[in-house]
Amino acid sequence: MTADGKDMRAEILRDLTDNILPFWQGRMRDPAGGFFGAADCNGIVDTAAPRAAVVNARILWTFATATRVLGASYRASADWAFEYLRTRFVDGAHGGLYWLLDADGQPLSDRKQIYAQAFAIYALSEYARATGNRDSLDLAIGLFRLIETHAADLAQGGYIEALDRAWGPLADMRLSDKDLNSPKSMNTHLHIMEAYTNLLRVWRDPELVARQAELIAITLDRIVDSRTGHFKLFFDMDWRSLNDHISYGHDIEGSWLLVEAAEVLGDPALVVRAKQAAILMAERTLTEGRDRDGSLYYEAHGDGRLIDANKHWWPQAEAMVGFQNAFEMTGDATFRTAVQDVWAFIRDKVVDGAHGEWRAKLTPDGRPYTAAEDADACLAGPWKCPYHNARACFEMIERLEG
Repeated sequence: MTADGKDMRAEILRDLTDNILPFWQGRMRDPAGGFFGAADCNGIVDTAAPRAAVVNARILWTFATATRVLGASYRASADWAFEYLRTRFVDGAHGGLYWLLDADGQPLSDRKQIYAQAFAIYALSEYARATGNRDSLDLAIGLFRLIETHAADLAQGGYIEALDRAWGPLADMRLSDKDLNSPKSMNTHLHIMEAYTNLLRVWRDPELVARQAELIAITLDRIVDSRTGHFKLFFDMDWRSLNDHISYGHDIEGSWLLVEAAEVLGDPALVVRAKQAAILMAERTLTEGRDRDGSLYYEAHGDGRLIDANKHWWPQAEAMVGFQNAFEMTGDATFRTAVQDVWAFIRDKVVDGAHGEWRAKLTPDGRPYTAAEDADACLAGPWKCPYHNARACFEMIERLEG
C-alpha cells in the first residue's frame, strides 16, 4: 500500500469512528427506543418524524458491522437497533416488516415493500454474523421464505415490487414518488441480491444458493445493458424496459455488489461474467458520470444529457468503492486516481465536521444546499442514514489495508 493509501485509510477510519457513528449513537438515538427519524442540515433533530423500515434496517446493519469489524464497543447500539426492529417493525399477524411507523412506533404504512424486506434480511443476517444471535437469523430466513413465496415471478423470473399487508396485490407499487409505478425495478433486484449475499454468509441453504444464482443471472441478462454498460431501471412483468434513464450511483454501486454476490455464491462462471460487467460499468461511470472535480453526477438521459447534476452523498460513497474494486480487478491506475479524487471531494465538501455525518445534497459546483433551498438537504431523513457512507468506509478500510 502506498503512503497515499495509508493516509486515505486513516482519514476514512477517522471519519467513520469520530464523525458518522457517533452522530447516530448520540444525536439520533431515542432514549425511549430506536432512532429518531430526521435531523436537518444544522443537526436539529425532529423527534416527531416518522421512522422508515429501510433506514432502521440500515442502522442495524451499520452497528452490527461496526461490532464485527471495530469491536464490542458498538454492540450496545447494534442490540438497541435490533430490539426496535424486531418489536416495532415486524408484523406479528402477517409477517414481514411494515414500511413506515410514526414516532411512537405505530404503523403509518403497513404495505410490504420487497425492498424493505430485503434490507431487513441484509441487516438481520449481519447482526447474526456479528453476534451469533439465532433469533435474528431465524427472522432473516423467515423473510427470505416470505419473499420467495409471495414476490417471486416464477414465470418470467425476478421479483415484483410490493404487496399489501397480507401479501396481496397492490395497485401502486412505487418505492418513492420519484419512481415509476412499475412491477419490477433494478433497485429492488439489486438489494435482494445484496441481502441474499449476506444471508449466504451465515446460512448456506440449497434453495438460497439456487435463487441467488438465478438472480445474478437475471441481473446480468436483463438489468445490465451490455451495450451501454448501464443498468436499465424500470420494467414491466416481461422485462421490457420502461425508460432510458441512467443512474450513475446505482451503476457504480451495482458493479461491485455484482462481483461480491458472485464470489460469495462461489460460481466460477458467474464470477467471470460479473467481473466483465463490473469493469464495463465502472469504465462507463468513469468516463460519462464524473465531473471535473472527481465527484459523480446523479442522473442522465440515455443520450448523456444530465437530468440531475447535483452531488448527492450516496453516489460519492459508492464511487469510492466501485472504482477501488475496478482498480483491484484491472490494475488500471486511472481507477485508483478516481478513488483518490472522489475521497478528496467527500472529505472536503460532503463530510459535515461541525454537526456530524455527511451532507445529503450539494449543488453542481459543490456548495451544500440548505433545507430552505431543498427539502432533501438534511443529515438524517427517510432515506438518509449511515449505510452508503459507513459501508464505503468499512469497505475502504479493508481494501486499503490489503
